[in-house]
Formats: sequence, structure tokens, C-alpha cells
Amino acid sequence: MRDPVRKGIRVLVVDDHAVVREGIRAVLASTPGVEVVGEAGTGREALVKVHDLTPDIVVLDLTMPGMTGLEVTATLRMQKSDVRVLILSMHDHPEYVLQAVRAGADGYILKDAEPDELRAAVRKLHNGEEYFHPAAAKQLGVALRGESEHQRQQALAERLTPREREVLIEVARGRTNKEIGAELGISPRTVETHRDGLARKLGMRSVADLTRFVLENKLAQD
Repeated sequence: MRDPVRKGIRVLVVDDHAVVREGIRAVLASTPGVEVVGEAGTGREALVKVHDLTPDIVVLDLTMPGMTGLEVTATLRMQKSDVRVLILSMHDHPEYVLQAVRAGADGYILKDAEPDELRAAVRKLHNGEEYFHPAAAKQLGVALRGESEHQRQQALAERLTPREREVLIEVARGRTNKEIGAELGISPRTVETHRDGLARKLGMRSVADLTRFVLENKLAQD
């Protein structure tokens, strides 16, 4: 538990590149009310220094050899540490940002951010807020929408009967109703009935859409 009466923002800088750490230290050391209490070059070293130095905020590189920034963040959360985590990354890809949030990060900025943005992010995290670089925030929205759509499709797939799944997979393989009937031992008319049921449940009828659904949900691999 941090001392509630201590003043200033205590920051630990973690990056496997010394020149990056030096740059971040220089920016934050020139910021009123901020103290860089230490540096770490690896994830494991970061965990030790969080325990020993009790910083308020860890500015943490996302991709490091050995223990990554995501693994450090997740470990801190499992340890119930109340340190705030600001991920520093070269990447604004949706999946990177989403993984950081899932791990328990409180903020995410890019390595090409302006010094004032780094200062603002540190202050916001210290005030109990979150901070995401605009590009990262946008990509997080993209990732969450994609995740929501994936969950929706999984829910639709779970509503299919075993026979509907068999018919759907055969449709995705490009087979006709007659060929599907012969493969499954049912009549072409019954195949058409199942295809009508698929259209209602999935909201799609074209072979291209049904094939995409099978591929995206990996139904043929079940």
C-alpha cells in the first residue's frame, strides 16, 4: 500500500532499450511534481522494482524479450498491486491495444508521442483516470466491435442443430442440394428445408456469406 501522504508522482520506467529509458527519464524528470524513482530493462526486473520502490505509475514497454509488458501487467494485477500501468508501444494495431486492456493496463501511448502527451498521460493515470492515445483509442473501439461481432457469430453458431451444421459445412464446400443429400443420406428437399432454417437463423442466404461464416467460426474444424 502506498503512503497516502507522500507528494509527487513516483514513476518507474521499463524498457529493454537504454536510450528509450533515458529519453523518458529526461522528459519526466523535467516535469514538475514527477519523480523517476527507478528504471528496469526487463520484465522480471520491473516486478522486483515495483515491489521495492512502490512507484505510483509504471511506464512499461509492450514488447520486451523474455517477459513482455503484457505479462508484467497481468502479473501485477494478479498480485493485487495498485500501481497504475501506462503501456508504451510502437504498435496501434487493435489487437495489441485490446490485449493491453485485458491484461489490466490503465493507459496506452505510442513511442512517437510528443513529450507533453507523455506528461499528460502520467498525470491522468495518477488522478485515477485512463489515457489512450487517440489512435490507440480508435483501434480499441475497432477491436471491441470486432470482438462483439465475433461473440455474436459464435452465439448464432451455437443455435444451429447438428444437422444444420452439417448442411452448412457442405454448402461451404460448394456442393449442391443433391450432392449434400447424398452425402448426408437425406433428400434434396430436406436439404433445402435446412438451408431455409439457416437463412432465418443466420440472416444470410448466399453461398459466399455462408462460406465466410463457416471459415470465420472454424466450423469445419470441429
